[in-house]
Formats: sequence, structure tokens, C-alpha cells
Amino acid sequence: MMTTLRKIIEIDDELCTGCGECVPDCAEGSLEIIDGKARLVADKLCDGLGACLKSCPTGALRIVEREAEEFDEDAVKDFLAAKENRSPAPAGGCPSAQLRVFPPSPCEAANRPGTQADSALSHWPVQIRLIPPTAQFLEQGDILVAADCTPAAYPDMHRDFIRGRVIMMGCPKFDDAGLYVNRFTEILRSRNPRSLTVMVMEVPCCSAMLQIIAKARRDAGSSVPVRQVVVSTRGDIINDQNW
Repeated sequence: MMTTLRKIIEIDDELCTGCGECVPDCAEGSLEIIDGKARLVADKLCDGLGACLKSCPTGALRIVEREAEEFDEDAVKDFLAAKENRSPAPAGGCPSAQLRVFPPSPCEAANRPGTQADSALSHWPVQIRLIPPTAQFLEQGDILVAADCTPAAYPDMHRDFIRGRVIMMGCPKFDDAGLYVNRFTEILRSRNPRSLTVMVMEVPCCSAMLQIIAKARRDAGSSVPVRQVVVSTRGDIINDQNW
């Protein structure tokens, strides 16, 4: 195996969310989602030109210079031919990031004692990091931005908040706040939502979500009405106000 000092892709596991956005931009097919992360299949399949960099929403991809196998065009051709014979993966790489819209479900069960209410979820995915600003279901929608813990705390989440809204979930403590600001700024500029409901927990770290939405609203020059809902750790709504 011949190696040489050359430029090649490096992936930061801490930043990679496994969204799969980089996969279609790699013409050599050298990037795949494996165990929830983007992986370089083989050094010899990467030309080191970095066409995939622009599609990574978190900046997990970069070009480095290190000892690696030389780029092999013949190996790329053989690899791509072999991939064509496999069962095709969904476009865009990661199945969890494939956009889907669900038809409205009957709501009668929600009003009958002793019955299980239907899910009010109208789309997939629901994570902020996985929903592109271009998603059609965001267009002029009523958007619910919910901190990850709120559905566990608030017992009637589907009935009272998810039904009739486009939910986007995330954790302001552990996720990339800058990415969130950019994502919501672009949504407010291009999708023209009717309203935003921001639902967070009473814990201090959750207040960052309110700051993220406020900054995105300012950056976008948007006057979209915002409803702020704060839930206690016991599941009670302790603050409900409009901006």
C-alpha cells in the first residue's frame, strides 16, 4: 500500500450529527453514514478537493494534510459500480433526515375518556438540526420550537401544542446555539411563518432557547408573533406570554 503526504477529508465526530447532507456531494461516494456518523470509507476514494465541505451544517468536515493512500480513480469506479448493485439508500444519506409529511389524524379520541389519543405529529424529522430551512412544511406555518425535555414533562403535549403546528425540537444546552440562530434566521426570512411558539423548561439552561429565537428574529428583521411557554419539572405551565 503506497502512501503519500496529501490533502484529505477529516471528520470531527463531536460536531457530526449524522444528518447525511455531505453524502450526495461526494462524487466518489467515499462518504457514508455509519453508526450515526459520517465516515470516510477509504482514503484512496477521497480526492481531497472538499466538495462536501459546503453542505455540512455544523462544520464537522475539513481538509487536512496527512499520510494517506494515493487517490485511485480506478478504485473509485469499481466502488461506485459495486454501490449501484446494492439496495439503494434513501436520497440525502441518513434515513432519519428524510422529509415526510403525514396526513392529519382523527382527533375524536383525544376527547373520549379512557381512549388513547392519536399522534398529532404532521411531519418528520423533528430535530432542529435535521430540518432544512427549505422544508415546504415550514412555509407560512405555525412553528412550535420545543426544548427536548418538554414532551416528557408536559402530559398533553400532542393535544395542546403539537396539533396544528410544525414542531422543531432541540436542546439549547448541548446543541450548537450558533447553528440554531442561523437556522431560524433563514426560516424567518424565507418561509414567512405565521407564528412561533417557544416551549421550554423552567431550568436555567433552557432560557437559551428564548435568546436564540429572539436573536434570530432580530437578525431576520422579522415581526412574527412569538408565544413563550415555560413548563415546570412537574409538568405545569408556569409562564405563558406573548412577545
